[in-house]
Amino acid sequence: MSLRNIAIIAHVDHGKTTLVDKLLAQSGAFRDNQRVIERVMDSNDLEKERGITILAKCTSLVWKDTRINIVDTPGHADFGGEVERILNMVDGVVVLVDAAEGPMPQTKFVVSKALKLGLRPIVAINKVDRPDARAQEVINECFDLFVALDANDEQLDFPILYGSGRNGWMSKSIDGNADEGLAPLFETILAHVPEAKVEEGPFRMIGTILEANPFLGRIITGRITSGNIKPNQQVKVLARDGTLIETGRISKILAFRGIERQPIEEGVAGDIVAIAGLSKGTVADTFCAPEVTEAIPAQPIDPPTVTMSFIVNDSPLAGTEGDKVTSRVIRDRLFKEAEGNVALRIEESQDKDSFFVSGRGELQLAVLIETMRREGFEIAVSRPRVVYEKGPNGEVLEPIEEVFVDVDEEHSGVVVQKMSERKAEMIEMKPSGGNRLRLVFHAPTRGLIGYQSELLTDTRGTAIMNRIFKAYEPYKGEIAGRNNGVLIANEPGEAVAYALWNLEDRGAMVIEPGWKVYQGMIVGIHTRDNDLEVNVLKGKKLTNIRTTSKDEAVRLTPPIRMTLERALAWIQDDELMEVTPKSIRLRKKFLDPNDRKRAEKAKEALAG
Repeated sequence: MSLRNIAIIAHVDHGKTTLVDKLLAQSGAFRDNQRVIERVMDSNDLEKERGITILAKCTSLVWKDTRINIVDTPGHADFGGEVERILNMVDGVVVLVDAAEGPMPQTKFVVSKALKLGLRPIVAINKVDRPDARAQEVINECFDLFVALDANDEQLDFPILYGSGRNGWMSKSIDGNADEGLAPLFETILAHVPEAKVEEGPFRMIGTILEANPFLGRIITGRITSGNIKPNQQVKVLARDGTLIETGRISKILAFRGIERQPIEEGVAGDIVAIAGLSKGTVADTFCAPEVTEAIPAQPIDPPTVTMSFIVNDSPLAGTEGDKVTSRVIRDRLFKEAEGNVALRIEESQDKDSFFVSGRGELQLAVLIETMRREGFEIAVSRPRVVYEKGPNGEVLEPIEEVFVDVDEEHSGVVVQKMSERKAEMIEMKPSGGNRLRLVFHAPTRGLIGYQSELLTDTRGTAIMNRIFKAYEPYKGEIAGRNNGVLIANEPGEAVAYALWNLEDRGAMVIEPGWKVYQGMIVGIHTRDNDLEVNVLKGKKLTNIRTTSKDEAVRLTPPIRMTLERALAWIQDDELMEVTPKSIRLRKKFLDPNDRKRAEKAKEALAG
């Protein structure tokens, strides 16, 4: 049986995962009576809730005696570490582009990686049944994008398909026939994507995806470069520089057959398989037969651009809502995450009570925090900070991102103003159809932290922002931060509605009546720029006079809901977010007011 390995790459929301569902269904990977959830490839809870793909996944199907291994890749730049490695496993890519939106920054990010590896693309224009579809223009935009990314002549001669992934059809002509189903796409893949590359020699494979399985231990997925492998075979693992990491036996070989992974008796060169039985080998390592001495060259990973501190929760309510609170379990969990996610970097602090976690963007870190709190962890986290680098002449360099904002014309003014306040430089402004504009900026990463929610408020939810790491450039200067101070609880207890009602003229609340509070916890946003300590426990004094005016019902303004991402962006450097399985609380780093004053004085002395 011949083999083809392909990746489906596209911008977030352009329909990759839905198309894979239909490919599986039409190739007969599901039984007729098998109930299959929608977006079968987005398997973890966070992927289902957010509607995005976070982890790359494999599936496999058979079409006319050819096995096609399909890799569904993440579309967000924050998970770009996944994308780069996955492209090394495939021999062709299907670039899926929305017929209305055209190629977007994420498409650009993944396509540039694919073209550099010499992969020949197939372009599939999806959602051609949208009322605002403009397929012909989008084809021209794709061609321009490929030219801009230095595609060679062979790559520019790409086949084009039009269709609707959701309705399960693709055609070679723009006014195609839905009755054809996805056969034209299958045929194009067989004709255009070369057979799986195979090299001569003993067994070698580079680790691409790592996961932990409760029954089998560590499972490493990758493509076999040469040779073959059977269960119980002796193998060794080499690091990128060729040093030996471990030797061991393969306990099980698994391969993707439809949506399920099944044990197989032999993995052959060119196929994508998962192996179990080794305890140390990880992503980017070479798994090989004992006689092999050289590692396969692995793709270097883009550097992390954002870092934050994960601190052991020391608030008075620590341990009341989660069962994983000690530094040891937090440390083990973070290092386990870093093993499988090579775009993350974990460093321990001197006092062993906090960890510096660096990643490719705040979304990646927010997903990690959300995953940990669902597992029962309690942690305190600091505001995200960007990772600076030193230039050749000792100057400070900071990460700059290319930002694309699609917005209605009437809201473009406020976007340009807010972005310039954040030290962004506008590169381009062009109409994108339907009274909308596409604005392109080069902006420092630190200016973009937390801008997403503000952008949605400013544009009444109509703007779409996409960003992609561009380069390290000289420091752009100070960016104004939050203007308001905070209201801080001055003693522990339970918040009382009457006290909150009395404090409404001081600022908006972020807590509700009945919430447990402690000294140093942030309960509201002050109307002024300074912090203010307040009492949220003060109940109403009881008297024996009963009048209608005295017994007026307390009507509270609803509090501001602090979601995880919003809170991360909103807190200042002297504040922390306390995350537990049940709550998100904001607090000052130093809970005692005297400690806060001392820290403030020390900071002033340093600045002076």
